[in-house]
Amino acid sequence: MLAAAGCGSAPVYAHGVAASVPAASPRPYGTADTAFGLDLMGAWCRPSPQFNRVFSPSSLASGLGMAYLGARGSTTKTMAAVLHLPAAEGRALESGLHARSAALHDLNGPGVTVLDSDQVWTDPSLQTLPSYLNSVATAYGASVAKVPLLKNSPAAARQINAAIAAATRGKIPQLFAGNTLGAAPLLGWVLTDVLYLDAAWATPFQASQTVTGAFTTANGQQVGVRYLRGGQFRTVRTDGWTAVSLPYRGGRLAMTALLPPAGAKGCALPTAAALTGMTGRLGDDAASGVSGVSERSVELPKVNLSLQDASMVGLLTEVGLGPAFGQSANFTALSPQAGNIALVTHAATLQVGEKGTVGSAATAVGLAPTAVELPGARVDFDRPYLLLVTGTATGEPLFMAWVANPDAS
Repeated sequence: MLAAAGCGSAPVYAHGVAASVPAASPRPYGTADTAFGLDLMGAWCRPSPQFNRVFSPSSLASGLGMAYLGARGSTTKTMAAVLHLPAAEGRALESGLHARSAALHDLNGPGVTVLDSDQVWTDPSLQTLPSYLNSVATAYGASVAKVPLLKNSPAAARQINAAIAAATRGKIPQLFAGNTLGAAPLLGWVLTDVLYLDAAWATPFQASQTVTGAFTTANGQQVGVRYLRGGQFRTVRTDGWTAVSLPYRGGRLAMTALLPPAGAKGCALPTAAALTGMTGRLGDDAASGVSGVSERSVELPKVNLSLQDASMVGLLTEVGLGPAFGQSANFTALSPQAGNIALVTHAATLQVGEKGTVGSAATAVGLAPTAVELPGARVDFDRPYLLLVTGTATGEPLFMAWVANPDAS
């Protein structure tokens, strides 16, 4: 078992060796994960804007980021581009990723629980390079566990599922359903990230103020939904977009609800730069009415969204990660026996209610071995809108959702 200190600790101990982690800013990594999340949301949402979408850019970026640390050659360049990673290598990269992990850990406080854990699961018959394990321990606080992926994939799946269910407090009881891990090609490594959120609003909504109202879906139909109503929240308007910041207790975490311009069709998403600009203005304590920031009440639907054990390979291929899934992929920094990424599975839940928000996410990235001989005014969110839950200091996007119909799961 690889021992790694907690996300907010330094130095990190890997294989009994202390590795000092120089200071770095997590902000560029929050910006990168937001851009990656918008790319993926666009590829997923635009073809079918009538469906709700929810996932965790942060969790997917962590799972793929652990694979990235094992990449070499053109695979490194491909993954860095898709993940929008800052131009950093070696210790500088590990330092930035460590700062990102520490910032997630630091979101915890009274009324806010954020749990994030990373794990390398490997078959005992395969070699995993100590240099790779040290790298993921430093960057992500990841530990390693050996499970029989090649000889007994159902047993391996049960062990991984149990760990994810425990980490998400039962919200994701089974990331791998059926014989997912036993399907061809067999996997030699599974890299997992698990994220759990339970955050109370800084100012809870009163249940007595929750009302039933009409919501116009992406199909133009009207459905009755339950609306949280009230408050005075910081609001900014830019190029027709209306963004509202709903803070959680302690001020380290906030939800941003973004209403597209009136008349926008399909899955309307802001650019990464526009989104960063809006959230930056909402989080700027020096902002005033002069900069377009105002205080408004809201009418926000209660939602209960979920995504169950979905393959993300097709979407990731669409946004440019295809070479990492092909036979020319190079993950030899993980192991000389490592082949291509053969599986990316993701699950997420997001519940928004009067008291706050509960969310969970899990990502599994599976790699195949190269050769195996075995088998003032109120803002009414009454039409489709975008939701983000982000760390206020770094912009790290823990969750992103497109709410097309709050009445559907």
